[in-house]
Amino acid sequence: MRRAVRLVAAIFSAFLAMSVASGQGLEKPKLTIGVGGKSLIYYLPLTIAERNGYFKQEGVDVEIPDFPGGAKALQALLGGSVDLVSGAYEHTISQQAKGQAIEALVLQGQYSAIVLAMPKAKAAAYKSPADLKGMKIGVTAPGSSTNMFVNILLAKANLKPDDVSIIGVGAGAGAVAIMKRGEIDAISNLDPVIAQLESDGTAVPVVDTRTPKGMQEVYGGAYAAGCIYAPPEFAQKNPRTAQAVVNAIVRALRFLQQSSLDQIVAAVPPEYYTDKALYKAALEKNIATFKHDGAITKEAGDHVAHDLLTFDPTMQGKTIDFAKTVNMSFQQKAAQTIK
Repeated sequence: MRRAVRLVAAIFSAFLAMSVASGQGLEKPKLTIGVGGKSLIYYLPLTIAERNGYFKQEGVDVEIPDFPGGAKALQALLGGSVDLVSGAYEHTISQQAKGQAIEALVLQGQYSAIVLAMPKAKAAAYKSPADLKGMKIGVTAPGSSTNMFVNILLAKANLKPDDVSIIGVGAGAGAVAIMKRGEIDAISNLDPVIAQLESDGTAVPVVDTRTPKGMQEVYGGAYAAGCIYAPPEFAQKNPRTAQAVVNAIVRALRFLQQSSLDQIVAAVPPEYYTDKALYKAALEKNIATFKHDGAITKEAGDHVAHDLLTFDPTMQGKTIDFAKTVNMSFQQKAAQTIK
């Protein structure tokens, strides 16, 4: 009889605990995070959060559809087929200028990490962005951050976006193949694509923002690159879920900061690279972009807005409210507790 009473009491306690837990659970435990080129090192915190189980440990079941480029991932968000996007912070600003509110919840990379590369002969003749006029330039997708990067360079030479031909080449093996076949004059892309093109001499970097020096030359200071962004109503309706996602990304950043290159490569899916040593070398060139706590500063946001204003006609005459492009409340909580 006593055993039966204890058993009933135990069952009741377990039921009560489950009820309390469910009451404190996430509003949206199943999420879709769109990304344009998941295998790019630019989005490595997203991959680490997934592969190391940080999303699951935070109670979130995440599906990550991979699109041909950041612009396509943005379209999916605007169309309602994904909940959040792992993409370029630039989109939060360009969309605000178009009357569409999007806010970044946490920063993934502080360097744009984009490289403009050309075949050896063309690279040798390259002196400044003015030399880009008339070229066919491959980008991950038209309208993506790699396309914006080209536009920023063109603006520095008083050229317009339509002074070159932009061709979407993706962010994987297809981009490498197109460059090798000589179908484009230059490519604006990221690692590991650029690393593969460099390794056999197919292409030579002429503008490189994987380093502090390159970032200073192109952007003039602090910058915000890859981030997790969503419409403001996502965090408003799902604050605990938003916190869980940000926690997972900050945990991924800590892993990248505290692990050796070999440990990081071991956490990456082998299908992300064709040569492990080459991927490690590319990672070493990019690792500095992850040395931060996930915050986007006003200085960084202002630099991005300034650069977009140099070429985007839809932004002319518009005043960008930085505060409406970010929501760092979740990042601040995560940074305080995740060391």
